[in-house]
Amino acid sequence: MRRILFSSMFALMASTAIAQQPTQAVPTSLVPLDGIAAVVGDQPITRFDLEERVVGKIQRKEVPEPADSAALLALQLDVLNDMIEEELILQKAKELKIEVADADISPAVDRQLAQTRSQFPSEADFRNALAKAGLGSPEEYRRFLMDQYRRQATLDKTIKQLITDNKIVPVNVSDAEVEAEFERTKNYLPKKPPSVTFRQIVMAPQPTEAAKAVAKAKAESLLVELKNGADFELLAKRESMDLTSKDAGGDIGWSRRNKNLPGFDRWLFGSTFQAPLQPGQVSPVFETAYGYHIVRVDRVQPGEVKAHQILIAPVIDSADIARTAVLADSVAKLWKSGVPFDTLAKKYHDYADQEETSILTPFWRDSLPLPYQTAFASAKPNDIVVFQIPGSARRPNVPKYVVAQLLTVDQGGDRTLAEVKAAIRSDLAQRGGINRYVASLKKQTYVAIEIGKSADADRAKAKP
Repeated sequence: MRRILFSSMFALMASTAIAQQPTQAVPTSLVPLDGIAAVVGDQPITRFDLEERVVGKIQRKEVPEPADSAALLALQLDVLNDMIEEELILQKAKELKIEVADADISPAVDRQLAQTRSQFPSEADFRNALAKAGLGSPEEYRRFLMDQYRRQATLDKTIKQLITDNKIVPVNVSDAEVEAEFERTKNYLPKKPPSVTFRQIVMAPQPTEAAKAVAKAKAESLLVELKNGADFELLAKRESMDLTSKDAGGDIGWSRRNKNLPGFDRWLFGSTFQAPLQPGQVSPVFETAYGYHIVRVDRVQPGEVKAHQILIAPVIDSADIARTAVLADSVAKLWKSGVPFDTLAKKYHDYADQEETSILTPFWRDSLPLPYQTAFASAKPNDIVVFQIPGSARRPNVPKYVVAQLLTVDQGGDRTLAEVKAAIRSDLAQRGGINRYVASLKKQTYVAIEIGKSADADRAKAKP
């Protein structure tokens, strides 16, 4: 059931490696094009569809190219069995009234179409390649992709529903079965890309005390306007410096405890020494790492509070940014001299913006932001580097500085059993559960396989 399980192990490790693209025209010499390979219920599986699936698997190097007619027949029967199982699941989907809306698959289809188009130098070349592959125009190719994605999404959705309903129950898988599957598939697994692990201290430029005093005075003046009857939403649209809520009149939506900066929780949910704001009440000016806030509570329900805010952030200028760059170099020197990472991170790291400190799960090099790729390009394990990164959504025009230590470097290559063991075990367990369920469907459904019958008949005639 490898096709149905496409979204499990191989999707986790190789979704980009097997993206569907226009392929060469399918050879027609393997099997007759107008024949029936199998019948499942009242639905035929044509020899052409089977041949197309077989050639596709060979072209994508999911299976070795058959060396002789016997190997080709074995591959055809293996692929045909997958197609029969898919058809049984799709027929079950109809029974369960499971459908996939266009909106659920269109974004993925459009990304695939754009990715395929980007591989050709011009629109004319793209159209010519589609025509040569027998896929028609870009519009026809998109319809083809929609059908393929809808089919796979229906399979995935149906299997998920059957698992939820306990119709499909994963089977137990031994270590020996996991090792055997690894040996069978290891030559076809996508290569592991180069990866790194690292830890970092992200440093955001800080305003001067003078700039903070100016911002606080501005916030206090706005609070006076509110007390004199000014409209909160209009004032937020005019004055707030929170780019995520400014256009919405300061609406920050529903919040839960411990999901905000501490100052927010104190006013929204209360503390040991302070009652929370009630609907309609406005807070005094209070300070967080972002600046000076005024909050109005709108609605309260168990565990959640809906509120509006006005933020006045202190100005950060080029001198503040330059000062942070010098400080980042100093932090790097302290770290290299033996000062513990945790000590430095506690003092300098930008926890307010929820920047990560330790990336201990391998991170693919080509998936890193460009500043990280550049900084780590020639670095070796344990090297400490300093570099600049773009600002956050809160302050997009204010860059930050990173002091990072590269911990491990993996050059990529073949995957080991240890790296994929858990994924293979999960895949086999689910595959076994699906196979057991599909076997029960086969007993209830008419299934006729036509491929291989002539070969069996020839062998029977040859016997004395």
